[in-house]
Amino acid sequence: MSDSLERLYQAVIAARDLDPATSRTARLFQRGPSKMAKKVAEEAIEVAIDAVSGKTDAVVRESADLFYNLAVLWAAAGVRPEDVWAEMDRRERMLGIAEKLPKTAAKPVKPSARSVRGPIVALDAHRLRKRR
Repeated sequence: MSDSLERLYQAVIAARDLDPATSRTARLFQRGPSKMAKKVAEEAIEVAIDAVSGKTDAVVRESADLFYNLAVLWAAAGVRPEDVWAEMDRRERMLGIAEKLPKTAAKPVKPSARSVRGPIVALDAHRLRKRR
């Protein structure tokens, strides 16, 4: 998957200086980060609505749109896909790949003998407290 996102990112970089009249990517760059952020939010909402509605094909299509708009926003913000993958690796070392970091600091997960990268763990949501 990361190869596909890297190719998408490179295509976005290549298209940002094209004619905005003919390039959607160049048009987004011309309109600026607020328009880019709005498109990311719109696509994320569409993915969520389609998932709740059980529309698998639509989830796939809208997810592709979300990745495209996210790549555009990353490029504008100076974020590279490898920066995101490095953060994912860091989080995996802390909690396992299937968990989002809680708002409070968590202790790193020690790798088990079975796994070089560490176990996939689930957190007990009732034990986590929201910051006030």
